Formats: sequence, structure tokens, C-alpha cells
Amino acid sequence: MLRRTPLFDKHAGLGAKMADFGGWDMPIEYEGTVAEHTAVRGCVGLFDVSHMGKVAVHGPGAAAFVNSMLANDLDRIDAGQAQYSLLCNAEGGVIDDLIVYKWNDDAVYIVPNAANAATVVAALQQAAPAGIGVDDQQATHGIIAVQGPKSAEVLSRVGLPTDMEYMSFRMATWHEHPVTVCRSGYTGELGFELIAPNEILVQLWDALEADARELGGMPAGLGSRDTLRTEMGYPLHGQDISPSITPVEAGLSWAIGWDKPDFAGRTALLAQRESGPLRRLRAIRAQQRAIPRAHMKVLDADGREIGEVTSGTFSPTLKEGIALALIDSSVGIDDDVLVDVRGKQIPFQVVKAPFTPSRVR
Repeated sequence: MLRRTPLFDKHAGLGAKMADFGGWDMPIEYEGTVAEHTAVRGCVGLFDVSHMGKVAVHGPGAAAFVNSMLANDLDRIDAGQAQYSLLCNAEGGVIDDLIVYKWNDDAVYIVPNAANAATVVAALQQAAPAGIGVDDQQATHGIIAVQGPKSAEVLSRVGLPTDMEYMSFRMATWHEHPVTVCRSGYTGELGFELIAPNEILVQLWDALEADARELGGMPAGLGSRDTLRTEMGYPLHGQDISPSITPVEAGLSWAIGWDKPDFAGRTALLAQRESGPLRRLRAIRAQQRAIPRAHMKVLDADGREIGEVTSGTFSPTLKEGIALALIDSSVGIDDDVLVDVRGKQIPFQVVKAPFTPSRVR
């Protein structure tokens, strides 16, 4: 049976189209993916992302312990900042990509992907030394993302802080409960992600939704979250990165702490960086009307298969097909490729991500 977030009844009441996402019954769209995508780009959208994992790691040296497990270097950030990181396997493949909140040297909070949350918790619990606690808060907390140019105004209206830099967070109190407010998101817009206990999640959603609608915004489903992140070139685990796709191949070398003495997959990733990957994740843009989808073959001008689409969609902003594709590393920016779209070889151009400008800062 699919799991449900504390906001399930809200989604049902709004007539959302629901679907399985990582084992959770989640809203894909309410009024339509394009309308919701447009609201986030131009105004504000409200997402329930409570299916994401929520893990508190605490105890003397908790940050150092987490830093020894993950690829990025937590020493690069200060207390009160968040960091994108990766849990890799011995071969350098990505078990999960996640966000790490650094409270201090002895307290860290981790948000993994929904489908991988249990795996991440198990890995941390198994490796944790004496004195380090790993608490799975999946059943006790939810996450609401408020995204778009008017997101700060929505938060201000409900009495939550917005005066932090990108990828920084603060603890606030809302109706006598703690709420973590982080300036972050998966859309490429100014936005915030709120981690709150389930006791106030419905009340918080109601307050945020009322103010978002008053400003011209709306709730948004995971369908628009996917089109928004694809326009940014943000990878989705299980498609663009996976246990068999490394961060070097996916263009995520910036999220690796190369100077750290050790982390899972370090030896394999160093070797791949030195030799150069045989394939790379590239952004490609349709040169004529077509919608690419995952697993479609990418071909060179001679019709030779050189890779495949990992994520593909219609871009509501550009009004054309866009995709991320894992292709032969000899193919570079501005090169032309073909994608087999339902038996037709459609021309695409390799471009530099993002497809549309990022406005996170």
C-alpha cells in the first residue's frame, strides 16, 4: 500500500491527480502541470514534498561522521548553511543525492530522496560510532516547498523569516512549534523549504496556500516540479544519476570534496576523473517539434547510437522539447545529435545547462 503524507486529504480535496512516487501517493497536478509551472516561474507555487526523507544525526562529532560518509566536504560550509551532497558506492555510483543541514559540529540534518531514505538511514546507522545517534524522522515531520519570485512575501505574511542567503537556514517558531526554514529548492527560482512537525503541517499549508492564492499563486504538483528542475538541468536520482552513473559522468564534480582523505567511492572517482569519463550527462534542446522521453536513443549524424535520454519533457517556458542525456564524452556543447522519438530521428543541439536562467540568488 502506498504511503501518504499528512497533507493527503488536502490534495484529495483540491482534486489533485495522484500517483505513486517513490512508494508514496503524491499529487502530480492540481490545475495542470503547465499552469503550475508558469505560476512558479512568474509568481509562487506551493509543493508538498513530505515524501522526502528526514534524518537527524547528533552526538559529539556528528558533522565529522557525516562528512566521512558523503562525497562533498562539510568543512566547506559553516553552521547554519546547507549543502548538496552525494552518498556513493565503492564504484563511484550514486546511492543517493541529498541535502545536508549543518547545525553545528555535533548536529546535522539530512534530507534524502523518498525512495532512498531507508537505505540512507540504514547506511548511517550501521556506520555510526558509539555516541552518534541517527534518528529517522520520516513519520514525524513533513516538508513544504514555497517556490517562486513571490515566495518570500508568502513566508513573511505567515510570520516566517526570509532574511537568509541561498542554501542557508534558520530555526523559527510557528504556533509554538519549531520550523526549519531553508532558502533552497528544486525549481531554479527564489524559494524556501520548510521542515515542520506533523502536528502543524496542515495548519501551515492552509496559511501558506491562502496567502499564495491571494498573490496569484497556487499549489503545484510533482509534475511541474519535474519540468521546473529539468529546465534547470538538475539531476533526478534513478534517472540522471544512479548507482551505475557517477557524479563525474553527471557533471557533479563540484559536489565532491576531492581533498578529503576518504569517502565512499573516492578511489574509483579519482581514477575516473584522471582518465576522463567515457560518457557525460548533457543538456539537449529540440530543433523541431518533439517531446523527448527517458530511454529514447541518442544517435550521431550517421545514425550510430551514442547514448540515451535520461530525462525529457516539454519545456513550458521555452515551448519546446528539452532533455538530459547520457552520451559519449566526445560530444560537446553546440554539437548536433539525433534522438529517436517514436521511430523518427529528430535533430537536437547540445547546450549548456540551465535551459532557462537560474534565479535562486
